[in-house]
Amino acid sequence: MLILKCLLNITEYFKVKGVNIEGIMTQFRKEGINWGVLIITIAILIPIATGEIGFSHLLSAFKSPVGWVAIISGITVSILSSKGVGLLSGQPEITVALVIGTIMGVVFFKGIAAGPVIASGITFCILKVLELFLKH
Repeated sequence: MLILKCLLNITEYFKVKGVNIEGIMTQFRKEGINWGVLIITIAILIPIATGEIGFSHLLSAFKSPVGWVAIISGITVSILSSKGVGLLSGQPEITVALVIGTIMGVVFFKGIAAGPVIASGITFCILKVLELFLKH
């Protein structure tokens, strides 16, 4: 609720200044998820770019069962996320439910707010499974 109040206050401030904040927010709504994924990707790749993680580290991921599980998990998450982005853009009301679920997970179960993209991907999969069972 505090974040929403801050956004509303910022919106009112920029209206007074004559800035088209609605246009900025519309653009952010359309592209924000992509920008966020880009920033996270850059942050993850920095240790490779700086040499903290070398080529030998990358190859060692293929040499252990844990590495293979991590690789498969990464592939799975990227596929789920792509489905989730489609779900979010097609049914934006789901975003509110995902945010509420994320807040509940953090507050009541000591979880971490991993983000709505993967949550929407999981939601997509659950909806598809339910759709299979409910059609028969």
